[in-house]
Amino acid sequence: MFIAFARGRIATEIVSLVTIAIIALGLFFFPLDLQKPTDGLMLAFAGFGHPALITICALMIMGRGLVVTGALEPATRFLDSVWKIDTRLGMLVSLLMAMGLSMMVNDTPVLVLLLPIFVALAERGAMAASKTLIPLNAAVLIGGMATTIGTSTNLLVVSIAEDLGMDHIRVFDFTPIVAIAALIALPYLWLVMPRLLPDNGTANLRQRRAFAATLRFDDNSELIGMTPRDLEERLPDGFRFEGPLDRQITANSRLPVSGSHHALEEAMRVFKARVAPAWVIERLNAAAHSQQADVVVVEMAITAESRLVGLTIPSSGVAGQFGVAVLGIHQQERGPDKGRHEYSELQLKAGDVLLVMGPMAEIEEFAETDRLLLLEGVKEVPRRSKAVLAGAIMIGSVATASFGLWPIAIAALGGAIAMFVTGCVKFDRVGRALSANVIVLVAASIAVGRLILESGAAEWLGAIMAAGLQFLPPAAVLAAIMLFVTLLTNFASNAAAATVGTPIAFNIANTLGIPPEPMILAVLFGCNLCYATPIAYQTNMLIMEEGGYNFRDYIRTGVPLVMLMATTLSVLLVMFYM
Repeated sequence: MFIAFARGRIATEIVSLVTIAIIALGLFFFPLDLQKPTDGLMLAFAGFGHPALITICALMIMGRGLVVTGALEPATRFLDSVWKIDTRLGMLVSLLMAMGLSMMVNDTPVLVLLLPIFVALAERGAMAASKTLIPLNAAVLIGGMATTIGTSTNLLVVSIAEDLGMDHIRVFDFTPIVAIAALIALPYLWLVMPRLLPDNGTANLRQRRAFAATLRFDDNSELIGMTPRDLEERLPDGFRFEGPLDRQITANSRLPVSGSHHALEEAMRVFKARVAPAWVIERLNAAAHSQQADVVVVEMAITAESRLVGLTIPSSGVAGQFGVAVLGIHQQERGPDKGRHEYSELQLKAGDVLLVMGPMAEIEEFAETDRLLLLEGVKEVPRRSKAVLAGAIMIGSVATASFGLWPIAIAALGGAIAMFVTGCVKFDRVGRALSANVIVLVAASIAVGRLILESGAAEWLGAIMAAGLQFLPPAAVLAAIMLFVTLLTNFASNAAAATVGTPIAFNIANTLGIPPEPMILAVLFGCNLCYATPIAYQTNMLIMEEGGYNFRDYIRTGVPLVMLMATTLSVLLVMFYM
């Protein structure tokens, strides 16, 4: 399994399922001593019902609830405002925020949330994304290391250790250790790491399309009587009013504007306005509610065969026929006066890109009927009315587990059910929250961990390693275990490293007479020191294209960070536990 993960030629979930199958068949025909053939089946498949896997799935659901309700949006807006004040201060605050968020939410959603912000900042002339994304990713990984729920790997290590007989580890038991190590590593992330990275400019960044749109004000808008010029200081980046800036805003005003999708969203929030008629929004929301479907925004390109060519949006009848709202139009070649007219007056042509909002079923019907191409970048519209509720559910689940009121599996499962009951996460959309890759990987890892233990392999491997480590001081023993697991996690997967490392570390602790807690935590920390290669963790791969990185960039910046963190964490484990 380790070799297959490292080679990367076969999908992780396939390797995991084959591993489970081999264990089940192998132990059926060649059972362990004093066991029946059917005992092997129980060992192989027990991971699918293990509390660790249930907890991980529940946390995925709660994490999706935070994202789809927009509960984390205030944090991202705050981050954007700090960067406008000072780039160096913005970098520091970003790193601290990334660490804090990833303590409670899985690393990948946190990075996905922050990644567009840093790309947009680079496009607006701030620090190049190639100098910020690797430090940001490292901060996310360090924060995820700080609690048992920070990553699925942490839960896996803790669960395997408890299966081996170790005392229960609570959510924040080792947070102080990681917090001290993070403060020591922070100057390196903040000041040194960006200097070690290339300045790739914006060559590898996605170009944001500017859409012509119409900003519509209600008759009770607080901006009535003002002019676009009065609002210039409040304009989002990438957004502008077209036409006369001295035109007074009146009840039900319709002003031509232009901006990226993100800029249009920000303008609607800041000015409490709309970019589509109220009746269209009400109709698509009603359709989405009746279908129990999410509302999404997607970019769609008009083909030469489309009936829309030569029409305008009002004359096309799109809203009445399909129940979708066209928010804006991007045209590659716009004359000097095009931006001065409302987008509803623009004549459509092949190659134009429409920004369309509606339930996905209606959007797909629109695309098929009118010969449009769905482009990348489908984005769900957050259900912001439930943002506070989703945040409260997440905080409540973490708090009850932290104070020992309920086991983490029960607290997480209760939080996931609450997300369903309150509508923060829709039951028929739960598949988007759960990763089949993670589920089968965790189940296979639990099975391999039990096999290593029950077959005696952990005891045998532990005895061999203990023979070489028995003459070293405790800090060196912990550092050796941590670096051994770090090597595995940077060239395979952290789940595989946790599976192999946890039983071995537990047996070494028993052999050398060392408390098991610091040894297990050394494995947990080592699984998270995945900074040195792009294949070490999925977030490393997410930033590779956006930053224009190569393998050497990860090694140049990641190896010093691994050594710094391993040394610091080893010393702190000795100070706290020995």
